[in-house]
Amino acid sequence: MSRSEQKIVQYLGEAHAMELGLVRDLQAQIAMAPRGSYRSALQTHLQETREHARNVQVRLEEVRGGGNPIQAMMGLAESTVSQLLALGKAPLSLLRGASNEEKILKNAKETCASEALEIATYTAIEHLARSIGDETTAELAVSIGKDEQKMLARVMRELPRLTGAVVDVEIEGQPSFDLGDTGATDAARELAQTGKQAARKAEVRVRRTARSARRVPGVAQAEGQIKGVVASEQDLAVADYDELNASDLVEKLPQLSQVDLAKVDSYERKNQNRTTVRARISSLRGSEPWPGYDDQGVEEIRKALADADETRAKEVQVYERAHKNRTGVLAAAEREVANA
Repeated sequence: MSRSEQKIVQYLGEAHAMELGLVRDLQAQIAMAPRGSYRSALQTHLQETREHARNVQVRLEEVRGGGNPIQAMMGLAESTVSQLLALGKAPLSLLRGASNEEKILKNAKETCASEALEIATYTAIEHLARSIGDETTAELAVSIGKDEQKMLARVMRELPRLTGAVVDVEIEGQPSFDLGDTGATDAARELAQTGKQAARKAEVRVRRTARSARRVPGVAQAEGQIKGVVASEQDLAVADYDELNASDLVEKLPQLSQVDLAKVDSYERKNQNRTTVRARISSLRGSEPWPGYDDQGVEEIRKALADADETRAKEVQVYERAHKNRTGVLAAAEREVANA
């Protein structure tokens, strides 16, 4: 994949993540909005947003062509984070503001901000695509951008009426609707349940894609290094990490994969930064006998060794002894060396 294609993939991935996040936010707003022109606008744009997400995903896959697994992993993670943030935000949209009318007005103002960001994103995608001769992506960006501009204009037209409703209820004491009449409570409950299910599915997809990506040399350590920068103690593969002294921690490090070693390395550097721990991590970090080795169980490694030559079997011996030191793997490697 060329550098220009990589940049298109990056921008389309950002747009796709935004569309997925907006779907959840629109659903939450629709749940609390009373019948009327603003709710109709939200419902129409929800359908458009779903279509935008589908079209951007299709184009993303066409440009990527199944290509770089690192980008696939990062893109999926980005989309997942966006969805989870939106899922967490959705119930809050039902609660914010002093009155029901003010809740809707605040959400409408945020919708304007979201639409402006989308317009800017698709404008950038259009110009990037045209600069490299990718007319298909450029036309897609133009088409979606027009929908976002129409939605922004429509919400802007609604703001005076929505503001008037706030004045009526908070100054004049005349509410325009009852939140209970919108089914918001049921919607919040449904969104929470949907959010849990989506989070579980998203987590499985991320793990599956990450395992695939780690089979490319160098990906495992890069993944761990990035994760470690933002990791908390609970994200590490060593329980009660912050409570362990250097000696106890050094004993546990050989059991970790290259991903987890890299993650711990970044975490240790930004926190206690102990020389003994970092030196031990450094001694353990290195190339796996083959990409994906750390994710494999004993039987998988045995099968792989059956087709390995003497050099590869010896590499397994050295690496396994320094790390997990599994009897079944060492026996299989020794057998292959003896039969070579």
